[in-house]
Amino acid sequence: MRELTFDAVARAVADLCVAANTRLPEDLCAALTRARGEEESPVGKAILGDLEENFTFAREKGLPICQDTGMAVVFVDWGQDCRLVGGALEDAVNTGVALGYVQGHLRLSVVADPLRRENTNNNTPAVLYTRLVPGDQVDITVAPKGFGSENMTALRMFNPSATQGDVEAFIVEAVARAGANPCPPVVVGVGLGGTSDLAAQLAKRALLRPVDQHSADPYYAGMEARVLEKINALGIGPQGLGGRISALSVAIEPYATHIAGLPCVVNLGCHVTRHARAVL
Repeated sequence: MRELTFDAVARAVADLCVAANTRLPEDLCAALTRARGEEESPVGKAILGDLEENFTFAREKGLPICQDTGMAVVFVDWGQDCRLVGGALEDAVNTGVALGYVQGHLRLSVVADPLRRENTNNNTPAVLYTRLVPGDQVDITVAPKGFGSENMTALRMFNPSATQGDVEAFIVEAVARAGANPCPPVVVGVGLGGTSDLAAQLAKRALLRPVDQHSADPYYAGMEARVLEKINALGIGPQGLGGRISALSVAIEPYATHIAGLPCVVNLGCHVTRHARAVL
């Protein structure tokens, strides 16, 4: 049985918090650069150029890509042949988030209670999703979630008689309704199936998929391509000021569901859909 210490997990999470907020994933950088070449609106093209300059400057200077450094969403796939020593996993993750956000001089945006609104002053607690997986490695991804995009989340509990076209229309409608609020061009994560809570988690996991990759299932790959085309026909454009590029990708993650239901959740990522990963 391999052992991993509390401090090792906390340190890894701290480093990932800083990395995710200062270095945009390469696939997203490339997508924004391609979008600038494809955008037909002069204003949209100029905005995409500014976004490219911003993420390049942030990486070179070690500064946040966006002033909203988000609520830390942490995905941990824990190998069942590895044992954590020195404390509990949730405590290790929150210790790491606190270290990363405070020592990394990232904006502290989390309040301890949703109604009383007192800031925790260290951006904890994180939102933690864990899975027990084969092996002895621990795979950690930190995905800071800004709330300009998070507030645009949409849930619909479809009847099982709903068609593929109905679902596609709902996804497009969710992006149209969001408009400029999530700082487009957006990344569109869709969770389909399971229960309402699982569909929401799947939608968030979908945002981790590289934007240049489609679903491995041809059925859903075709659906992703159609929905992306429809979204980009809306004319929202970069930062909502009009143009051809309103979204960079659509990722649909399906799951088995009950015969009486068809949950669908749309979770949007802004043009800085941040995440960083480490395997311990």
